[in-house]
Amino acid sequence: MKFYPVDRFFSDAFDDMFDRPFFTGNSSHVMRTDISEKDGYYLLDMELPGVKKEDIHMDLENGYLTVSASRNSNNEEKDQKGNVIRQERYAGTFSRSFYVGDEVTEQDIKASFDNGELKVTFPKEVKTIPEKKQIMID
Repeated sequence: MKFYPVDRFFSDAFDDMFDRPFFTGNSSHVMRTDISEKDGYYLLDMELPGVKKEDIHMDLENGYLTVSASRNSNNEEKDQKGNVIRQERYAGTFSRSFYVGDEVTEQDIKASFDNGELKVTFPKEVKTIPEKKQIMID
């Protein structure tokens, strides 16, 4: 007969309960992202499994691109009384922000979503047109 200490039972049952984005405020493990650099632009390749295109929103403010998404999950284990025994899949809203530069505009950012994968591209450098400024002589 094997004996498991009580503290191990609770450790195993609730080990990652507080590691969810709701508690940590960090959704980086939910929105895993690869960032690569190619031919003058950056590519964000983000996993969003179980998310629908209409549930993804992107905002650009003060040089930061924020990607937010929501996901609902109706799959849960229940005991005979209908109580949830353990739910490991995250359902809710989560977001991540990336600094893309102050010169990047909405027109510079391109995005596509297919099969749970969001691809976002934006230029490494935005070409600014030099502005000629006249200096007044006193």
